[in-house]
Amino acid sequence: MAGATSSLILSPWQATLDHYNNKTKRFFVKGYPFPCHHSDPICHSFNIKRRVLPSSSSSSIFKDNHVVTHSSSSSDKLQTHFSMSGCGCSWIQDNSMLHYSATSNWTSKKCSALPTTKTVDVSSVSDLFEFICSGPLVDKIGITPEKVGQAIDKWLLYGSQLCRLFQLNELKLTIPQKARLYHYYIPVFVWCQDQIALHSSKFNDGDDVPPLVIGFSAPQGCGKTTLVFALDYLFKTTKMKSATISIDDFYLTAEGQAKLREENPGNALLEYRGNAGSHDLPFSVETIEALTKLTKEGMKMKVPRYDKSAYSGRGDRADPTTWPEVEGPLKVILFEGWMLGFKPLPAEVVKAVDPQLEIVNKNLEAYYEAWDKYIDAWVVIKIKDPSYVYRWRLQAEVAMRQAGKAGMSDDEVNDFVSRYLPAYKAYLPTLYEEGPSGSEPERVLAIDIDEERNPILAT
Repeated sequence: MAGATSSLILSPWQATLDHYNNKTKRFFVKGYPFPCHHSDPICHSFNIKRRVLPSSSSSSIFKDNHVVTHSSSSSDKLQTHFSMSGCGCSWIQDNSMLHYSATSNWTSKKCSALPTTKTVDVSSVSDLFEFICSGPLVDKIGITPEKVGQAIDKWLLYGSQLCRLFQLNELKLTIPQKARLYHYYIPVFVWCQDQIALHSSKFNDGDDVPPLVIGFSAPQGCGKTTLVFALDYLFKTTKMKSATISIDDFYLTAEGQAKLREENPGNALLEYRGNAGSHDLPFSVETIEALTKLTKEGMKMKVPRYDKSAYSGRGDRADPTTWPEVEGPLKVILFEGWMLGFKPLPAEVVKAVDPQLEIVNKNLEAYYEAWDKYIDAWVVIKIKDPSYVYRWRLQAEVAMRQAGKAGMSDDEVNDFVSRYLPAYKAYLPTLYEEGPSGSEPERVLAIDIDEERNPILAT
C-alpha cells in the first residue's frame, strides 16, 4: 500500500511539468515579464500549434556577419559585439538540415531561425526539460533533473532573453541554436550564479562584498567573447551588475609595442601584440583592483578598451572618452583571454617547442601576480587540436571580407596564427592537466568543445 501511495506523489520537476502542460496549455510565470517576440505571453516551449504573425514593431534580417534589426533595443549591442569579436556566429545563421551529435536522441531537422507566417509546431516543456538534461555540462555543474524542474521557469526566461539578444525567433530555433543556448550558455550562467553565491557566503551581513572575478581561458576564435557577451547580458537582465574585461584591453600602447620590438629584434613572437610581454601589467593591476572596489551604489569607473584598428592594425589603447562606464555595486567581473592561466615552464621545454618562446616564457613569470591571483573561479574552454584556431580565424576574416570590411588574406591569417601556436603547444597541455595557476580544482569548470565550438563530453 505504501508503495502504491508513493507512486502517486510527484517529484518537484514532475509537478512543474504537469503544471506547465495542463489542459489550458497556457504559460505564465509570476513576476517574470517574458521578452517574447509576440504579444501573447505563451513562450516557445508548449505542446500546441499556433499561428505566428510577424510583429509590426520589429523585424530581423540576417546578413553576412550580423543581424539587422529594426526597432530593437538589443540590435546595436549585437552588431557592435559581432564587429568587435570578428565572429560570424554561424550557429545563429544556420537554417540548413542539421544533426546535433552531442546527445544520442536528437535527429536531423530542418528549422528556420527567421520569423514565419506558417503554422509551427512548438515543443512541449517536457521536451525542453529532456533536452536540457541531456546536455554535456549537466553533470559537471551539478544540474539534476530535480533542480532543472524546480527552476524550469528561469531556464525558459533565460532562453527567451538570449533569443532577444541574438535576435532569434524563439518559436523556431534550430538544433544548433537550441543547443548553444540550453547546453552551453545557460548552464554556464547557472554555474556562475552558484559561484557568486558561494563567494558571497564567505562574508558577514553588512560587509562590503567585492565582486567575484571569473576568468575565461580559451583559445582565440572559439567563441569565448560571445559567451561572455551572453553572460553579461543575462546578469544585467537579472539585475546583477557585472563588468567585462579582456586581456586585449591591457595591451601595450603603440609606443610600448614599438619599444618591445626594438628590444627583441628578430623575435617573431614579440613583433606584434599577443604573447606574454606585450601587455601593460601595472595598468591591468590598477584596473582590476579598482573594479573590485566598486561595492556601493553610485561608485563608477570607466573600463579601458583597446583599438585594434589603430596604426594600420598594430593597435593602440582606445581614447579614454570612448571607454564604457560601469557602476557599482558589482556582483561579478568576467575576465577573458586566450592565455589566462598559463604557467611558466622549464626553459628546455619551451625551447624544444620554439627557441623564440624562451623570452616569452620568462615574461610569463610576472603574469600570475598581475592577472591570475585576482581570479576566484575559472571557466577553461578546451580544444583537441590547436590548429582549430587557424580555421576559426580564417572563417572570421572571410566573413569580414564578405561583409565589405577589411580582412586578412589567407596567407596573412597563417602568419598571424603562427605567432600564437608555439604558446598553445607549450602551455595548453599543462593548463588542461593541472588547471590555471593558483586555481582550486572545485572552482574550475572545464568545457571541451569540438571544431564547431559546441560543448561535448570529454573523451
